[in-house]
Amino acid sequence: MFHLLLVATGGALGASCRHLISTAAVRFGASLFPWHTMMINIVGSLAMGLLIGWLSRRTGTSDDLRLFLATGVLGGFTTFSAFSLDFAVLWQRGSLAGAFTYAAASVILSLLAVFVGLWVARVLP
Repeated sequence: MFHLLLVATGGALGASCRHLISTAAVRFGASLFPWHTMMINIVGSLAMGLLIGWLSRRTGTSDDLRLFLATGVLGGFTTFSAFSLDFAVLWQRGSLAGAFTYAAASVILSLLAVFVGLWVARVLP
């Protein structure tokens, strides 16, 4: 039960941060292209790589920290469902090139970000 509470608390924090960023993006003139969702997922992937790389170098790190930060906070912050909806909206607007560019850029850049994060965590003292 304790682990569930850790994940739920972290998820609430991550989702709240994502909501604040999305709200700010709309308020400050977000374009028709969902840049904010893409950036959230890329930054979240970079943070995941940094976190997991850092945790893997530490002996005795509890699963509690990983559950709270990785599964909870970063799981709540990044969002595959919003990514999917953004793709569908672009598609339905007739922006097929935009939809596929968004999907490819999101996936490729997020994967690169997690590997960069893992690499940075390994090379830092």
